[in-house]
Amino acid sequence: MNTQKIALIGGPGTGKTTLITALKAKGYHCMDEISRQITLEAQEQGIEQLFLEDPLLFSKQLLLGRQNQFLNAETRSENYVFFDRGLPDVVAYLDYLDSPYPESFKTVCTQHKYDQVFILKPWEAIYTQDNERYESFEQALDIHEFLVKTYAEYGYTCIDIPFGTVESRIDFIENYLTPNA
Repeated sequence: MNTQKIALIGGPGTGKTTLITALKAKGYHCMDEISRQITLEAQEQGIEQLFLEDPLLFSKQLLLGRQNQFLNAETRSENYVFFDRGLPDVVAYLDYLDSPYPESFKTVCTQHKYDQVFILKPWEAIYTQDNERYESFEQALDIHEFLVKTYAEYGYTCIDIPFGTVESRIDFIENYLTPNA
């Protein structure tokens, strides 16, 4: 059986992690977002915002972690594995910052393809800033555009998840995936 790898993407504060948590509760295998973990580990070492202070180092750690998640998913036996963000997010964020990165970043994104990509649009009603989410809502809108553009460059057609309850969003995903099961 071929496990389908499903990336859930979107800018900060769009409800991805809430959706991943709910998918887990329904029994789906999910790969958690790892950027908060990297940020917290850097803060323990006295670096307040590693992504802002050294975007390339942060992004290298993030790319490696997401690549490991992707490879782990290839060993799974479930029909679907969901990812809280995908590999091309790393490139999109660096492009958003206009920060240079090695060509190898693009190679990793090209070599590891998701079967489906669902995107959550910025939703002002649920948006909050916190210790790890420092972007304003306006910045979240800009990041969304970079995500759409970057994923398109890698040949993906992002499927827009409509605003709504967590349950209605999961129903949307399940209804979309059912014909492919």
